[in-house]
Amino acid sequence: MKKLLAAALIVAFAASAAFAGAPDSVTMKAKNGNVTFNHKAHSAAGDCKVCHGEGTPAKLTLGKDPAHKLCKGCHETKKAGPTKCGECHKK
Repeated sequence: MKKLLAAALIVAFAASAAFAGAPDSVTMKAKNGNVTFNHKAHSAAGDCKVCHGEGTPAKLTLGKDPAHKLCKGCHETKKAGPTKCGECHKK
């Protein structure tokens, strides 16, 4: 029983350490204006794997087409969030 409790505490500690470094907002650089979004709200609304894939979440490095497919595609599917260029890209 003690080993099970110890293992559960280790997993909980590791999970909390992974989320401790997550920023409240994220800015992605783009030629036609940077895109800043509320990471805290997005992470509360969905599973980390949707954006970050398998493994430990880390900083995303997306090009134009993959970012549009991921972000705009999700907004269109959920019928929530911006879908027009100027609604995301701010100069």
